[in-house]
Amino acid sequence: MVPEGSSAKTLALDLTDSTASTQLIRLVRDAARDAGVGADRLAAIHGTDDAALSGELTRIPLRSLAQLWEALATAHPDPGAGLRVAAAAPLGTLTTWDYLITNGPTLSAALRAAQPYHRLVTAAAEGFDLTEDGALTVGFRTTVGDPVVSAAINEYVLAYYLRRAREATERAVRPVRVTFGHRAPRTHRLLVDTFGTDAIEFDAPADSITFAAGDANAALPHADPMLADLLRSHADLVLAAARPLPSPLEAFRLALAAELAERTPTLVTVARRMAMSPRTLQRHLAEHDTTWRQEYDAVRYERAKALLAHGDLTTAAIATRLGFADDRALRKAYHRWTGGTPRDRAGHLDATARPGEISV
Repeated sequence: MVPEGSSAKTLALDLTDSTASTQLIRLVRDAARDAGVGADRLAAIHGTDDAALSGELTRIPLRSLAQLWEALATAHPDPGAGLRVAAAAPLGTLTTWDYLITNGPTLSAALRAAQPYHRLVTAAAEGFDLTEDGALTVGFRTTVGDPVVSAAINEYVLAYYLRRAREATERAVRPVRVTFGHRAPRTHRLLVDTFGTDAIEFDAPADSITFAAGDANAALPHADPMLADLLRSHADLVLAAARPLPSPLEAFRLALAAELAERTPTLVTVARRMAMSPRTLQRHLAEHDTTWRQEYDAVRYERAKALLAHGDLTTAAIATRLGFADDRALRKAYHRWTGGTPRDRAGHLDATARPGEISV
């Protein structure tokens, strides 16, 4: 729920958004690794390497976050997987978002002001709701369908908001009520100890945590209105400039094109450029219903279009640059791509089709 007229909404709060922040991805990845999830399994999840997680403006596919949660929940199927993540997240772990929700005149006011910026940390579709009826209820609903995985996610989210409430108020905040949509586990002693209450409901209509009015409306000891304004301005800039991480196939095509610009590429050299094994690269290609041969042919086609359109190279020189044995091999490939000859140059090239889509 986003208030009308908010600047964050104006800055492209797209309900089709399906990405998460690098900070959240790193937090869950590290928790999974510490819980014993194997390095090979983590490496196979797109966008979870240190290089991908190095910048605040990069956005990681929500699918990758769900896969991390699945790996962690599988390692710890009983209550505790989500709590493990919250315990590893002191104030500042999620950078701007953490400080937005803990800086305001009261906890309630800070959460209200931060709500339009929820996309800083996770996808817009991951619901973050506030209800005030004296007490303050924070609700969350994940789009992940697997009940074991969603249970771990909701454990984390509710424990996270309790931790931030305690940090913001500097009080030993005890929630009035905690509700979970999943079924009750065999034992929930760990949940009672973490939340500080046995007022925990299962099979509830929503996943939520409710704070007493005294905690929700108490003055925060370190409220700084100027800092809050600066944080919102920074959040606006981050939301406006953020860009999704290329998909594995997009990243491969960029790496393949870059390799072709320097030398004749091979599966091994492109895999090395992408910091993965050739076998992993082949698996990624198979998952996208394509092959090395198809993609190599496609990138040579695109490069041939550009070189022929430029007009200052002979077909023999272009053939050499594209890794063909000679210009005869280039002419043969060109005919297969377009049905024409290199003399047609760019005029007869279909600028939108890929090689496999061109009639001969």
